[in-house]
Amino acid sequence: MIERVRLEISGRVQGVGFRWYTREKARRWGLAGWVRNKADGSVEVVVEGTTASIDGFVEMLRAGPPGASVSDVRRIPEGTTESLPHPFTVLRT
Repeated sequence: MIERVRLEISGRVQGVGFRWYTREKARRWGLAGWVRNKADGSVEVVVEGTTASIDGFVEMLRAGPPGASVSDVRRIPEGTTESLPHPFTVLRT
């Protein structure tokens, strides 16, 4: 089943290569979407793919790259139908 979700990742996730890590893991799982930093210090991801792929991707995000410390990954159903970039990309804000 294909799904689309928004992820809000909090903890020490900016300034540690987290967006690039996210991009590489999403591409490895064959997912569409994007990642960006938020002003509050968290990272936001919108991703689309199979439920199993997203579940595996989220587990990798919980681990994060070296130097990161993920305290929470909040998973929110995403209702928009906008086209998502494929391959997965980093948005600069």
